[in-house]
Amino acid sequence: MNDLKVGDVVVLKSGGPSMTIYQIGNDVSCKWFDGNELKYGGFVKEELELEE
Repeated sequence: MNDLKVGDVVVLKSGGPSMTIYQIGNDVSCKWFDGNELKYGGFVKEELELEE
């Protein structure tokens, strides 16, 4: 999945919340809300898929 870009909404292939990509480097940096709390994390691009 080399076509990921900043602003895309993705999910982990294993499940989880919708996340927005905000930076792409060695890892794909995403942010998402857990209730009212904003969370951040880095993921390997192979772990992610575009949300349908």
